[in-house]
Amino acid sequence: MVRLNINGKDYDIDVEPETPLLWAIRENVGLTGTKYGCGIAQCGACTVHVDGVATRSCSFPVSGAVNTKITTIEGLAQNGILHKVQKAWIEHDVPQCGYCQSGQIMAAVELLKNKPKPTDADIDREMTNICRCGTFQQIRAAIHAAANA
Repeated sequence: MVRLNINGKDYDIDVEPETPLLWAIRENVGLTGTKYGCGIAQCGACTVHVDGVATRSCSFPVSGAVNTKITTIEGLAQNGILHKVQKAWIEHDVPQCGYCQSGQIMAAVELLKNKPKPTDADIDREMTNICRCGTFQQIRAAIHAAANA
């Protein structure tokens, strides 16, 4: 049994310590906004924040998340108000299929935390999540919009 703090709420979860955090979030807690993409921490669809750091949850063990604060896409909005990155995503029609977008948004939030006014080069270097629909230009535009919000 492990206790995880996800989006400000504590959950006691009966999983093996090496279970990927992604599966604890999706299967045990029932928060399905975080997606499974590749299972090898390459695509970024599973990105969540662990103590404010964008983390690929498909390869991050639950044991590493004990005594941390985990934020999923469901935890970004506060008091019913979308995060500025979520708003920018909508305003710039970023999602096509939408599958990777929760991970993209979580990566963008960390990018803006570390670089409040990123250049195109910063975005290209830091946004390593894969979008199979190819919405990278819209993602870049949304990040710039959120930076200026």
